[in-house]
Amino acid sequence: MIQDPTGELAGRHVTVAGLGVSGVPAARVLRELGAEVTVVNDGDDERSRRQAAELEALGAVVRLGDGDTLPEGTSLVVTAPGWRPGKPLFAAAAEAGVPVWGDVELAWRLRGPGAAPWLAVTGTNGKTTTVRMLASILEAAGLRTAAVGNIGVSLLDAVLSDEPHDVLAVELSSYQLHWSPSVRPHSAAVLNLAPDHLDWHGSMEAYAADKGRIYEGNEVACVYNTADPRTEELVRRADVVEGCRAIGFTLGSPRPSELGVVEGILVDRAFVEDRPKQAQELAEVADVNPPAPHNVANALAAAALARAFGVEPRAVRDGLRAFRPDPHRIEHVADVGGVRYVDDSKATNTHAAEASLGAYDPVVWIAGGLAKGATFGELVAKAAGRLRAAVLIGADRALIREALARHAPDVPVVELDRTDTGAMAAAVREAARLARPGDTVLMAPACASMDMFTNYHERGEAFAAAVRELAAGRPAAQER
Repeated sequence: MIQDPTGELAGRHVTVAGLGVSGVPAARVLRELGAEVTVVNDGDDERSRRQAAELEALGAVVRLGDGDTLPEGTSLVVTAPGWRPGKPLFAAAAEAGVPVWGDVELAWRLRGPGAAPWLAVTGTNGKTTTVRMLASILEAAGLRTAAVGNIGVSLLDAVLSDEPHDVLAVELSSYQLHWSPSVRPHSAAVLNLAPDHLDWHGSMEAYAADKGRIYEGNEVACVYNTADPRTEELVRRADVVEGCRAIGFTLGSPRPSELGVVEGILVDRAFVEDRPKQAQELAEVADVNPPAPHNVANALAAAALARAFGVEPRAVRDGLRAFRPDPHRIEHVADVGGVRYVDDSKATNTHAAEASLGAYDPVVWIAGGLAKGATFGELVAKAAGRLRAAVLIGADRALIREALARHAPDVPVVELDRTDTGAMAAAVREAARLARPGDTVLMAPACASMDMFTNYHERGEAFAAAVRELAAGRPAAQER
């Protein structure tokens, strides 16, 4: 049976804001703990009605189609992480003095005595890969662990599971951190910061501040990216446990209290006895899959968190060798006619696309989709010297075309004036026509996918299918 270590939820009137992957588990847990639960949800579709029926059978009250009104008697709100802070529901809660928690905050408060510590990761890009690398390293060290949080595995399920864990590798988004005021990880990393989700947070400053919450209360290490001074500034601002250290990671040679790279070797000058004079070999760059620069940075961050937890160097090497990246993250699909085809559909913003473009040269770039307010001048200016050509798709392709015209006027551009899903097959055909042996055709859109696809997974699958058709010598699939 689920226990509430705080004893504060039984009989309490709790409003759960939002159904979906976080709201439904939160409502279930709260009902099992004896809370009086009302669920409010903006939508009133078939899926919402099915979820509502499930929760009503457990004794919850569900209000569909009204996510703005605070139910009478509410003493606590537990919100889905994606609900924006400016919603009227939260304004009403603030006026009434009602606290608002996210599902991550709820999970943190429900941890029992001796609960597994959290090694936490956030950043604009690379979070999921780093957390999965970290879990692989921890497993190689013989520790009972799981990769949880924003990675798609509920922290509530992990915390309340009967399966014991020694430590959890936790991915936290800026949304989740915003609603998690008391979470205090053992150690944490901010991988990088670039403008993203500013429509939700309101400003870059607010976005960075929410990311920085991950360092609050850290016990052993605050891991930051030496190439991104904003991450180090967040460490400086954090209120940590006395003795907690700032640990940097760099793609260059590390200074004391840093992890870095020396002649193709990942080395540790942070968790060694004589930091000024000693460096511990952890793994080779070749052990990182794939060994693109930004992925090596992810590996160093994962290694820093693992070392902060006391993991031996050999487990870092073994864990990195065992790690296999998720699909659509700089995934090598095939070589066709001496041209490499790479799927980085997960590069949904300019920061991710910049890292991806930096890993290959020369590149035929497939880009475009929903810009979400992004601008592309800086990205194109940095990548211009690597570009053989560009093929543009999607609703906001004109923004990238204009950036190419300003910053890379000599780069050939093909713009596909269509937004149906078959545009990806046409893009691959055009890219193949433009590419030369030794080139990389890189699908790193720098945009969201929802103008043409359900999500970035579907976009990546469409690219891979078109490449496989090309490799088989058959025409790529036409629009459906």
